[in-house]
Amino acid sequence: MSVADEIAKLHQLKESGALTDAEFAAAKARLLGDEAPRSNAAGSAAINGLRRSRDDRWIGGVCGGIGRMTGVESWVWRLLWVLMACFAGVGVFAYVLCWIFVPDENAG
Repeated sequence: MSVADEIAKLHQLKESGALTDAEFAAAKARLLGDEAPRSNAAGSAAINGLRRSRDDRWIGGVCGGIGRMTGVESWVWRLLWVLMACFAGVGVFAYVLCWIFVPDENAG
C-alpha cells in the first residue's frame, strides 16, 4: 500500500469521525516522516547508568546500586529480592544474573 493510499484511508477515517483532527495530523506526520522518531533516552540512560554499589553491599552490591538509581532505600530492594527468592528461586536466579551482568561502579 502506498503512502497516498494510507493518507486517503486516514482522511476517510477523519471524515467518518473515527479520528480527531489532532490524531489525523499526527498519523499523517508519521506517514510522511515529518515526526522525529520517538526515543526513550531517559529510560535508556537510567538503565545504562545502573552500577553495583561498592559501599552499600551485603553480597554483590546489586540492591545498593538499584537503590541508588531509583532513590528507594536498598533495604527495600533486599526485601523484594528475598520475597522473589521464595517464589521458586526466581529472585536468586535474577540476583545472580544481575551480579554477573551489571558492572561494578568502579568499572566505568
